[in-house]
Amino acid sequence: MSAFVRAHPAWSAVIAIALALLLVAVFAHWPPGVVAVLGRKKIFLNALLNGITLGGLYFLVASGFTLIFGLMKNVNLAHGSLYLFGGYIGFEIAEATGWWLLSFIVAFLLVAAIGVVLQTLVFRRIEGQDLRQTLVTIGISIVVADLMLWIWGGDFYQISIPEWLQGPMVLPVISAIKSSGAVVYLKYPLVRIVIFLASVAIGLAMWMALNRTRIGMLIRAGVDDREMLAASGIGVQRVFVLVFAFGAGLAGLAGVVGGTFQSLAPGEDIRFLLASLVVVIVGGMGSIVGAALGALLIGLAEQFGSVYMPTYAVVLTFLIMVLVLAFRPQGLMGRRT
Repeated sequence: MSAFVRAHPAWSAVIAIALALLLVAVFAHWPPGVVAVLGRKKIFLNALLNGITLGGLYFLVASGFTLIFGLMKNVNLAHGSLYLFGGYIGFEIAEATGWWLLSFIVAFLLVAAIGVVLQTLVFRRIEGQDLRQTLVTIGISIVVADLMLWIWGGDFYQISIPEWLQGPMVLPVISAIKSSGAVVYLKYPLVRIVIFLASVAIGLAMWMALNRTRIGMLIRAGVDDREMLAASGIGVQRVFVLVFAFGAGLAGLAGVVGGTFQSLAPGEDIRFLLASLVVVIVGGMGSIVGAALGALLIGLAEQFGSVYMPTYAVVLTFLIMVLVLAFRPQGLMGRRT
């Protein structure tokens, strides 16, 4: 953190001011003038929390994508299909067994197994051929989308929340003060908070694994100099298969999260593929921290845009991407090449 402040003092000051204003907006009582401009404080707080939790979902999808695309240089445009398939599998498991947590495990393992098949039978044969990888995975996504439409139809599905996660949680944030002087604290769905905290834990574990463990060292070495790593006796292809499987499994796990947060339906695969692309471009390819930062920015932009400027909500998301490409083409946390 201190190194970032020394290297970017102007940006550090902007970030500090923005965080201070955000803390004031969250915890202070809003005077009538602010309410007239931004609306009720409860609407602002809900948009903020919805953006943060949506960013957690985007991070789960995009972190798998950044492992596959950013680190391994595999262009997998079927990543959204893995997300939707994992969501459908999670729905079926939760409905059949009543075990919500089991749906995460089964979806992760099954979609990870599909990732092994993709890496072994598809990407290994067209390694380093970006255009061919793009065309092949687009074809795979179209076929998989039609198969899922055939099996599950065009209906909307939502994964049932277990009883112990149902209902709201009272947060220590004042959303309003009644005329009588009584304080009203913000209530927010418990399941969203729990899943967001789980996504934070997964992100920290991934960062630790990539930067503080031997397997992370092998992955980074294989990306930077594959021939030298292979010459040292390490099975590079075996390492890459495991990374691809883990990234695909994260997409399947995120599908269960998305089916719990929102709903599952045809077209969600394309939506989350585009979201993953935007997050990786904004955050920087191959960076877990960048994926987290990009997911948070895109999630907040979508939610605040839908509340305060619904006509231009999509434009706001892509405006962030355009600004990043204009001033920092490698992404906010990406490395210069």
